[in-house]
Amino acid sequence: MILSNCSGDLRRFVLALQKDNFRRLLRTVEALSDLGPAITADREFPQTARSMLAALMQASGAREAVLFRFSDKPSLLTSMSSDGFVLMPDPAVIPLLPKHIHALLSSPGAIVLNDIEHEAYLSSNGNVAPQLFKCLAPLKISGKLVGLAAMGRREGDADYDGEELDALDLLCNYVALALQNYNLTQTLAQRVAENLRMLASLHGFYDNALEAFASAIDVKHVNIHGHSQRVARYAAGIGEAMGMDADAVSALRSAGLLHDIGKVSVDKRLFAKSTTLDPDEFREMADHTVIGHQIVSGVQFPWPRIPDIVRWHHERADGSGYPDGLVMDEVPLPARIIGLADTFDAMTSERPYRDSITLGGTLSEIVRMTPQKFDPEVVQALLIQVRRDAVNSNRTPFLEERMAGSLAATDVDHLASSLQHKTSRGRLFLT
Repeated sequence: MILSNCSGDLRRFVLALQKDNFRRLLRTVEALSDLGPAITADREFPQTARSMLAALMQASGAREAVLFRFSDKPSLLTSMSSDGFVLMPDPAVIPLLPKHIHALLSSPGAIVLNDIEHEAYLSSNGNVAPQLFKCLAPLKISGKLVGLAAMGRREGDADYDGEELDALDLLCNYVALALQNYNLTQTLAQRVAENLRMLASLHGFYDNALEAFASAIDVKHVNIHGHSQRVARYAAGIGEAMGMDADAVSALRSAGLLHDIGKVSVDKRLFAKSTTLDPDEFREMADHTVIGHQIVSGVQFPWPRIPDIVRWHHERADGSGYPDGLVMDEVPLPARIIGLADTFDAMTSERPYRDSITLGGTLSEIVRMTPQKFDPEVVQALLIQVRRDAVNSNRTPFLEERMAGSLAATDVDHLASSLQHKTSRGRLFLT
């Protein structure tokens, strides 16, 4: 009878234990099912971190927990999300010594801490006391520490046992993957940001240096003073209207400042001549493209096409330009843009042999010469910027004050329509 009663108690104990284990297993599976969508969801990582922490707490029965990410320069744990702790800094930070990192990496899984073990795994030099934590789950990928899940008290102040530790180990594999992905993304973002800052600084240096060069080029004659700066501004504006990225626009601006650098070798008297250049004089003037190409080819610029632009900014779509007689498809797009910007400024500026041409007259002539001389898409971008000025939608005016307001938006629309008609005439459109 006594044996029978003992057997019944044992059976009930086993059934209760199995039932409890089943509940724990079910809780772990539920946490895992919640964790998958949380990790793969397209949202900000702090929200993902909260979901991951909730899953860890659900599986382990913790009512206090913190999820840390690890960075190695300096070696530091920084909290991504915390829950349950009454006084937890945001962010909580814990510096780690090499011995702490080694201890966390050496652990085969989650660690239950007693009152004297905290200093073996965590430093007390941060802004949070390690004694708050009762269980640590190192987050590791390929033998490298990527983070740490630190659990505080459990429900009812119960101890963490093998079932909770197994559940944590299972989920921490997935949390570690998500955290590693975030760390890599942050590292990449940081590197990109640093590169952009360096590039911005580099661009600033080049802008200052190249503007000085441009001033030296344009001082050849008062009638072309400021020409290179204007070509740089017009070219950059055209590039922006064509949807080019910031680096391509910077390249256009730099090329505009340098496009006439070969003119330093041209006799100053040719710039002041009020009559047509004779063949020898024209050849000397035209050679500024070749000489400029030779000058800039020996300079290491951030933008590799600047020598080509300097050489080919006087090439024209029909092959009538110089120095190589290239046709449209042979001329790089940046060189086509500089070529148009150069022509636009030359026509709207006073020269010794003629007065400046009005904005409307210049644009009409450019449209008339397109597509024989100029790229229609580049001309259309020029018209876009002029129209933006006409309706005051440009944050920075595209045109100089001497031309501002001299053309209505409807006039620009008429020119754009004429250009569209010219470039589409004779084509067959299917619908």
